[in-house]
Amino acid sequence: MRCLIVDDNAGFVAAARKLLEAGGMTVVGSASSSVEAFDLVASLQPDVTLVDIDLGAENGIDLAERLHDSGAPSPVVLVSAYSADDFLESITACGAAGFVPKSRLSASAIREVLEGSTGFEESDHR
Repeated sequence: MRCLIVDDNAGFVAAARKLLEAGGMTVVGSASSSVEAFDLVASLQPDVTLVDIDLGAENGIDLAERLHDSGAPSPVVLVSAYSADDFLESITACGAAGFVPKSRLSASAIREVLEGSTGFEESDHR
């Protein structure tokens, strides 16, 4: 599975890349802004795009909604260090495939969201 990571924290991107690749995913690129994300989604056509909810001056939920509305070819999975409880209504309304807390990020967690066996269940937003 090919993955694009959208996060403005370079340290997290490096750690996530190692973690996801250890789980069998291929990280095809990373972006730190909405503009970069749109360009990379179009050119790299990842199987999934991971988007941090907190993109500094930008909002990852808005980006997920824009990607969804634009017909982007890959589903979006939102990630955050914060609990989904803080954003649950916005997360469910933006068209994202699901949410994974950064503390539980793994290739298997991403696969579970995409397979529909998780997403916005209680276990994902305690």
